[in-house]
Amino acid sequence: MRILDKYILSKYFKTFIFTVLLLLPIAIAIDISEKIHKFIKHEDLSVWTIAKDYYLNFSIYYINTFMPLALFIAVILFTSKMAANTEIIAMNSGGVSFPRFVRPYFIGATIVFLFSFYANHFIVPESNKIWEKFHRDYLTHRSKIKHQVDNVNFQLNEVGDIIYMKNFNLKNNKGNFFSYEHFEGTKLKYKLISRKIAFNKKDSTYTLNNYKKRYIVNGNDVIEKGKKMDTIFDFKPSDLQFVDYLAKEMNSVKLYKHIQKSEKRGIKNLNSYRVELYKRSSMPTSVFALTIIAVSLAFRKKRGGMGVNLAIGVALMFFYVFFMKIFEVFGASATANSLLLVWLPNIIFGTLAIFLYFNAKR
Repeated sequence: MRILDKYILSKYFKTFIFTVLLLLPIAIAIDISEKIHKFIKHEDLSVWTIAKDYYLNFSIYYINTFMPLALFIAVILFTSKMAANTEIIAMNSGGVSFPRFVRPYFIGATIVFLFSFYANHFIVPESNKIWEKFHRDYLTHRSKIKHQVDNVNFQLNEVGDIIYMKNFNLKNNKGNFFSYEHFEGTKLKYKLISRKIAFNKKDSTYTLNNYKKRYIVNGNDVIEKGKKMDTIFDFKPSDLQFVDYLAKEMNSVKLYKHIQKSEKRGIKNLNSYRVELYKRSSMPTSVFALTIIAVSLAFRKKRGGMGVNLAIGVALMFFYVFFMKIFEVFGASATANSLLLVWLPNIIFGTLAIFLYFNAKR
């Protein structure tokens, strides 16, 4: 690695870390001002617990979320300063072409991409488990937490086992009006119904009260009734709940398997889960496009100096974040192509980066 590469990479990471450390305390200070009244309501909540369980994981989440923004601003800042100090003019005079000048930026972006990619898929979800639990225990009003799932209806496997429940309480693991049906092809062969169902955590079994079994043998019905029975089914109470925070708490391997399993069970709209999975790759990939855009905007010395480059950069980042959030919402709808919509901001800004790169090269 040449002196030029080391010099630019040093500025790349120093400015990036400085920008992150500048933005993070501001975010923490704003968050404390909004939530301090909720913290002091809980006498058993210590400062150490708040720092360890909430703000440590808050920091991990927000550093990873705003990493593209911090990187974009950092590249504009130090590249504009190099241009203002005529360092880039000196490099050009020394025979350094624009592609050669950009090479250390690519190296830096690749390092950030690899770290962010791994963090998005594995570190951040584990951190979110603790952060979201803290939210549910101390910050979310109890009346707003939904423990009951209504009208449960899904297929357990590809063979043709289907369950239905009128409702199921996830807090006490009890449900009402349960039905289990087994099909062979299109023909119903076995049906089990009960007024009450309860999940037993100790042995992962289910207790059915006031049950009725119906067998269909050679076209004849065989009915069996009883007060109570224990049995097993291929699902857990956690499988009945489909909410966004569960997706955020699963690493990408578990999330992918969960989506595949849910699809086989006939659950229709899983796009909110797909959006969460896809954006874990799309966000880290954005560092390449954003780095090239920032360099292409800032490498020339302009009248107005760094302020003009920074204003343009902040405006572009506003549009990037705006598009990203809008397309995530659209991608979560039932009929949307979530993969395309999650990657669309990167496609748009990637196209802009290619245009600016070749324009700067000329």
